[in-house]
Amino acid sequence: MDRLKHSGFYKLKFFVTPEEFKNILELFNPKETQFQLSNYAQTKHDQNQVYEAYTAFYRYFTAQERPDYHPFFVYSISIARGNESSGFFVKNEGVGFPYHGQWAEDELPYIMLSLPKGFQINREDEKGKYYVYEDIREHRPLTYAFFEELASYTKKITKPLRYSVREAAAGQEQKQKPPVRISENAANELAASWIFKKYELVMNGKQ
Repeated sequence: MDRLKHSGFYKLKFFVTPEEFKNILELFNPKETQFQLSNYAQTKHDQNQVYEAYTAFYRYFTAQERPDYHPFFVYSISIARGNESSGFFVKNEGVGFPYHGQWAEDELPYIMLSLPKGFQINREDEKGKYYVYEDIREHRPLTYAFFEELASYTKKITKPLRYSVREAAAGQEQKQKPPVRISENAANELAASWIFKKYELVMNGKQ
């Protein structure tokens, strides 16, 4: 059971404009950070390439007409802070919503930045070798502090994503409150996008 004690991830889910995302990227020190694509070759990207990849992802969902490509934004991020080394993971995900009595074929976009809660410790006793997960905050305090810095900054420039879907049967709107944060500029652009028009979604303000 100890193995599960610190399982899971600290998660930050958000959707911001490319320029706002560039400001978040600037919090990463290039000398301490390495971005790798999650492909077989583990291709390394610099911050400009990460920014360009995010821009393509963002523009796909905020375009007024649906583009003819589907972008993916997935990176493992190696961090060196002081004498610590650890890793984050960032990937694009989507918020599902109902449409005409079933789930829509499209989803609203966001990216999730995650940090493991556990730090693996290898041990050995008379039964053999095994491992447990201990609190990463104790073993990688600088890494966790940096995650908190990223989360704090992102929360300052965003608000909870709140939108409504139309209920076909009743002709009423149903409010949706996913655990995702969005910046004001991104919300305005998403509200004018092809996906909001296609599904007759309505972007809501603060609830």
